[in-house]
Amino acid sequence: MPVAGIGSASPTQEPPMAALDVPQEADLRKCVHCGLCLNACPTYRELGVEMDSPRGRIYQMVEVSEGRSPVSDHYVEHIGLCLACRACETACPSGVQYGRLIEGALAQIENSVRRSWPERLVRWLAYDKLLRSPLLLKAAGYGLLFYQRSGLARMLSESGVLAELGRLGDLAQLAPEAQSPFFFSNIGRVYSAEGDTRHRVALLAGCMQNVFFSRLNEATVRVLRKNGCEVTVPAGQVCCGALQVHAGLRSIGREQAQQNITALEGGEFDAYITNTAGCGSVLKEYPDLFEHDPEWHGRASAFAAKMRDVSEFLASIDLNTDLAPIHARITYQDSCHLLHGQKIAEAPRKLFRAIPGLELHELPMSDICCGSAGVYNIEHTDVSMALLEDKMHMVASTKANMIVTANPGCMLQLQAGASRFGPDIPVLHVVELLDRAYAGLLPSLR
Repeated sequence: MPVAGIGSASPTQEPPMAALDVPQEADLRKCVHCGLCLNACPTYRELGVEMDSPRGRIYQMVEVSEGRSPVSDHYVEHIGLCLACRACETACPSGVQYGRLIEGALAQIENSVRRSWPERLVRWLAYDKLLRSPLLLKAAGYGLLFYQRSGLARMLSESGVLAELGRLGDLAQLAPEAQSPFFFSNIGRVYSAEGDTRHRVALLAGCMQNVFFSRLNEATVRVLRKNGCEVTVPAGQVCCGALQVHAGLRSIGREQAQQNITALEGGEFDAYITNTAGCGSVLKEYPDLFEHDPEWHGRASAFAAKMRDVSEFLASIDLNTDLAPIHARITYQDSCHLLHGQKIAEAPRKLFRAIPGLELHELPMSDICCGSAGVYNIEHTDVSMALLEDKMHMVASTKANMIVTANPGCMLQLQAGASRFGPDIPVLHVVELLDRAYAGLLPSLR
C-alpha cells in the first residue's frame, strides 16, 4: 500500500509539495538490485554492511514506501550513514538517480521523526538561521578568527585539552580557518573584464565561502577577469540551500532557490558561476525542487541552463594561455559532486594541461569520496576519518607535492588529512592554481 506522495494523489489533483519529499516510486523502480554499485560505495567498502550500500538503502526505501516497514531508528541510521557522494550513479547501468532518492529519504525522515530538543535547536540554528544570515555568519567568523589568531586554538591543542574533549575536540580541530577580510563586502559589485569583454557572468559567492574561502572567491574573480569576463557578484543572492537539501530540509532549499533565481534571472548573464562543486550540483538541480510547480519549475530550468562550475566554464571558452610556468607535481582529487553529480571529469584536467611545467599524476581511486560530504565529517567523524586515511595513502603513492581539488569542503578535508596522516603538502582549488599561473599579470581585486 503506497504512502502519501507515492501514487496516492489523484491524476487531476496536484499533490502538496511536502508529499513530494519522499523517494519517488518511478525512481525506486529503476533499481534492479544488480549490486554493481557496491564497490563504488565508500560506506559499503568501509563497513561491509549490505544495508549501508546503495542497493541496501534502496531496498529499505522500498520497504518504507510500500508500508512494510516504518521510518524506524534502524532506517534513520542506515540512511544517515550515506555520504550522498553519488558514485553509485556513475556505476549504475540502469540510470538510477540515487541523489534524488537519498534526498527524498532524508526529507521523509525529517518530516516523520521527532528529534530531541538539543538536536532540533542545533539544526534550527545552523540551517535556518546561521547559513541564511550574513550577519550571523560574520559574527561566527569573527569569533572563530579571534579563537584562531589569539593563540587560544594553539594553546588548547598543545595542552592536550582538545584530545580530552573527544568528539568536541575532533570538531574543533576540523574547524576551517576564517579568512579576513571576508568576501561579503564584494557582494553587489561589478568587476570589468581585463581587455575586451567577451562574457558577462554572475558569481554565486556562497554562504560560508564568504568567511572561510574569501581568498578563493577573490581568485575566482581575478581568473575570470583575466579571461575576458565582466564579473558581477549579484546583490540579493543567498546560500544556495545545498546543506539544507542534503539535511532533508527541502522547504528551506526551495526558499533559497527562489531567492537566488529572482536575484539572477533578470541580469542577462551568459553564465552563472560557482567555484563550489557541492553547491553547483544542487544549483543545477533546482528544477527538481519544483517538479509540481510549473511556474517555478520553468524559472528554475532556465536558471539551471546557465549554471556552470568555474572549471567547466573556463574549459569551454578560449582560455587565456598567458600563464607562467608552475613546476610542480600535482595529483587531483575528483570532487564527488563535480564528477558524479555534474558528470564533469575532463574540464579540470584540460586546465591543468594549459599550465606550463605542471605534472599531473593521477590519483588512484580518485572517484572515491574523501569523506567530507558537506557536514558528514562532523556527524560521522570516525567513518569520515577512516575514508580520509585511505585517501591520503593513495595521495602518498603518487609522490605529488601538491593536491588539487574543485570543492572547498574537499579542500578542508584533504588539508586535515595532510596534517593528520601525511604527506604534509598544500591543497589548492583548481582556480587557485590558475590564479598562481596568472600571478603578476593581474591587478589586485581591491
